[in-house]
Amino acid sequence: MYFTLLIVVILTAIVLVAAAMGIARAISPRSYNPQKGEAYECGIPTRGKSWMQFKVGYYLFAILFLMFDVETIFLFPWAVVVQDLGIYGLVSVIFFLVILALGLAYAWKKGALEWK
Repeated sequence: MYFTLLIVVILTAIVLVAAAMGIARAISPRSYNPQKGEAYECGIPTRGKSWMQFKVGYYLFAILFLMFDVETIFLFPWAVVVQDLGIYGLVSVIFFLVILALGLAYAWKKGALEWK
């Protein structure tokens, strides 16, 4: 019974997504302009090659920022219900912050936060 229901839900999702994409493609305006294929950066026309390599440090710094930013977002729901959770909630968030601090210390020790 559950397997049949799962198949129906998956097929319904596939049909709805395909229908939405088909309708969007059918009614969307089309404009084939070579200017659409150019790289766009803040309204300034590009000079030289648009495709160039960046240092891996930029990616690493961005990933670390996103990681700590997302983990900070997890603290907001906890702050809303902190009174209802009691001591268990406090211990859990302290454990979470300790793991976060260990991750930061590891990244710092590896030199991931140094801007060279």
